Amino acid sequence: MIWVLAIFAAILVGAGFWMWSTSLPRAFEARRAEAMAAPRPDAPILTEEAIAHLPPPVRRYIALTGSIGRPVVTEITLRFDGAMFDAPGVPGMTGPVVQYERFDTPDRLFLMTTRMKGLPVAVLHDFQRDRATMRVRLAGLFNVVDIGGPDLTRTETVTILNDLAFFAPSRLTDPRLNWTEIDDRRAGVNFALGPNTVSAELVFNDAGELVDFVSNDRGMLEKDGTLRILRWTTPLGEYRDFNGWRVASEGDAIWHLPEGPFTYGHLRLTGYEAQ
Repeated sequence: MIWVLAIFAAILVGAGFWMWSTSLPRAFEARRAEAMAAPRPDAPILTEEAIAHLPPPVRRYIALTGSIGRPVVTEITLRFDGAMFDAPGVPGMTGPVVQYERFDTPDRLFLMTTRMKGLPVAVLHDFQRDRATMRVRLAGLFNVVDIGGPDLTRTETVTILNDLAFFAPSRLTDPRLNWTEIDDRRAGVNFALGPNTVSAELVFNDAGELVDFVSNDRGMLEKDGTLRILRWTTPLGEYRDFNGWRVASEGDAIWHLPEGPFTYGHLRLTGYEAQ
């Protein structure tokens, strides 16, 4: 009996170590450490002259976020309370989200931990230089989603542009962006990253705040693992001050399906660090 218990204990320890060593939170931390360790150039101070070429609503927005006179943001770490929905009308999964992003390289990591039918679930989006992956792991044991490839990379390029616009507004001077003036409350932008060029329309309110981001270049994950290109919007608001940075703190992610809009995500910003 003692030998049986010893063998059983060894199996449990081995399984526990395997789960720990392959966990998505651990993968997130390892990748974040790698991204942060890469050499980075000195960030220039953002000036009024540096934003003079941008459309008027973009200039006003950058000014109200507290970006003028500070170094251009290279890295951000965001913490959210999140809710994600698989389909319209079904209960959502809620849980904490931590996101790390570095815009010069670029790297983007998004980790959500939640529960599904009582079991722990981790979701990890990982954009590394020129490729993107997405994994959803159930109970730390196996992936129920594990995708990558050019279509996902293009989709996540749109996400990087969205993050840049809402959470690193000083980088709207980035040379990879090409701007089009539309009117006093809207501006068009193209973002060239590697083989992909994606576009969006930025929508501002009367106060000058960025309140919506509209793109037709992002793909919704289908049940068969393919990505379906749909209109994607992210109405955000509730601007708050985080250590002198004024950014949107709450909003939705919406797919515009033929049968109507589907709000598949809601995020509330609880922590913001930029450097």
